Amino acid sequence: MQLRYNFRLCPNGPQRAALAQAFGCARVVFNDALRIRREAYSGGKPYPRTGELSRQVITAAKKTPERAWLADVSAVVLQQSLRDLDTAYSNFFASLKKTRKGPKAAAPRFKSKKDNRQAVRFTANARWSITTGGHLRLPKIGDIRVKWSRTLPCTPSTVTVIKDAAGRYFCSFVVQSDPQHLPPASSEVGIDLGLGHFVVLSDGAKIDSPRFLRRAEKRLKRAQQSLSRKDTGSKNREKARLCVARAHTRVADARREFHHQLSTKLISDNQAVAVEDLAVKGLARTRLAKSVHDAGWSAFIAMLEYKAVKFGRSFHRIGRFEPTSQVCSACGVKDGLKPLHVRIWTCQGCGAVLDRDINAAVNVAKAAGLAVSACGAQVRPVPVPAQRGEAGTHRDGQTTVAGNPRPLERRSGSQYSPAQVRVRPAVRAHQ
Repeated sequence: MQLRYNFRLCPNGPQRAALAQAFGCARVVFNDALRIRREAYSGGKPYPRTGELSRQVITAAKKTPERAWLADVSAVVLQQSLRDLDTAYSNFFASLKKTRKGPKAAAPRFKSKKDNRQAVRFTANARWSITTGGHLRLPKIGDIRVKWSRTLPCTPSTVTVIKDAAGRYFCSFVVQSDPQHLPPASSEVGIDLGLGHFVVLSDGAKIDSPRFLRRAEKRLKRAQQSLSRKDTGSKNREKARLCVARAHTRVADARREFHHQLSTKLISDNQAVAVEDLAVKGLARTRLAKSVHDAGWSAFIAMLEYKAVKFGRSFHRIGRFEPTSQVCSACGVKDGLKPLHVRIWTCQGCGAVLDRDINAAVNVAKAAGLAVSACGAQVRPVPVPAQRGEAGTHRDGQTTVAGNPRPLERRSGSQYSPAQVRVRPAVRAHQ
């Protein structure tokens, strides 16, 4: 299976300038190539192939005074920008033919230097490396200090350098990893997701929703108000924008940390896990939209799915039209729809007093057939896409990077990447 490892980068002043130049050159090459293809489409001509585009927007452009500065960055970065354009067009045409799964992909658009996310990718041809001292050596940029949080399972072939809206830098590696089977567990669990209680388990346990966004609304409101008062294009407005971005980043990182801790614990303690396939997009159009987005159900379910494959557990997803809240988990009598304010009800068939959320979690487990087919059974591993972020640890221990020892020390007040969210000691042993 593929896993993505993200680590925080700490470039100095000249390195930040070199990275900004790399981001800009990759963006210019992408926009030039997109402009040529759009002009070819408007003129009724066939799309230029990647090789022809490379000669026009890279090789020939470097010899012109207007684009001579393209030679100041690695050529691999520029070639990968053209590959990104090809991927964007492939997804667009596949969506038109309805051969691509997932949401419909729009036509490629021009990139802007004001985009929230800037990224460049280095392949093995760029001869990047991890030094003995644990720095990331990039061509024409230098040795960048990395906050390593754990060991890479193998030597990656590519690295992506990312700058987010809050001005933080990350390096991202996608590596092949073998599943790490945990000792068999004797329990299975059904999960009912909600807003009041984030998770209700079939064994009766309830975990409250942290509501990170709701708790940070006042701070976000003040930051947004301060941003709206600044003049457009001023330096003070850029500072206020960074304050808003960092406030949102803290909320997103806290939510991701909570998801990782809970998903790892559920996967570690249970042999099989079952959840309900929720229509999150539909719920996000209702009056509960802010609470639905604050909960982050989709990200949590995705973590459960890939961690089940990683640790050799069984993951089940039941249909969203399964009447889990309408059927008595004791006798199976269907009592019909119930308003949301009805949290406890009495079954008309057997007279059992049922908790709405626990009853739904038990029905989720029964619908997945956990008690029948998942008793200690191992599932065949299936391909799982690499995740955008994965839990890591703080710099508070000793770890190795690609076989090289690298002492790690925690620094107070530092910002951690999505890959460096805190993991409890009881869970860290399995990651």
